[in-house]
Amino acid sequence: MEEEKLSLLKADLSGQLKLIDAVFKKIARRKKGYAKNPQALESLAYQLHNLYCAFEDLFKIVADHFENQVSGRNRWHQELMSRMKVDLPGIRPALVSESAFECLNELLRFRHVFRHAYGFELEAPKLKLVLQKAQILKKIYKQDIPRFLKRLGGK
Repeated sequence: MEEEKLSLLKADLSGQLKLIDAVFKKIARRKKGYAKNPQALESLAYQLHNLYCAFEDLFKIVADHFENQVSGRNRWHQELMSRMKVDLPGIRPALVSESAFECLNELLRFRHVFRHAYGFELEAPKLKLVLQKAQILKKIYKQDIPRFLKRLGGK
């Protein structure tokens, strides 16, 4: 990959990763006492929703950079995320590992419910699973992104 394109990609990824880190910090603050406080529960749920959206924006940056966009079909969110765990020989390496994908998949399912189930009551035990996946993801993605960049030929 030529240096200019790699530098631009790194800059775009860096900016998005800062946003992801900011969401993780909000999650850390909001997870205290969420099981007993409906407002804290809703605030945490909103940040978990935002976390998936921030990762999806990261995926869009990568897809756009390598010109492998996903069209506006019904399952484009799932297709975009699935594409990020796959090596595309001659195009780009996988962005995320299978472990990160599993966590992100749980966040995607939650995002869908959060956005579309208007009469849905949030429940602390169900949110706990999503929170656990987010906490696992926090450890994993910080290894996945540098690995991705290294495989592109730059670090």
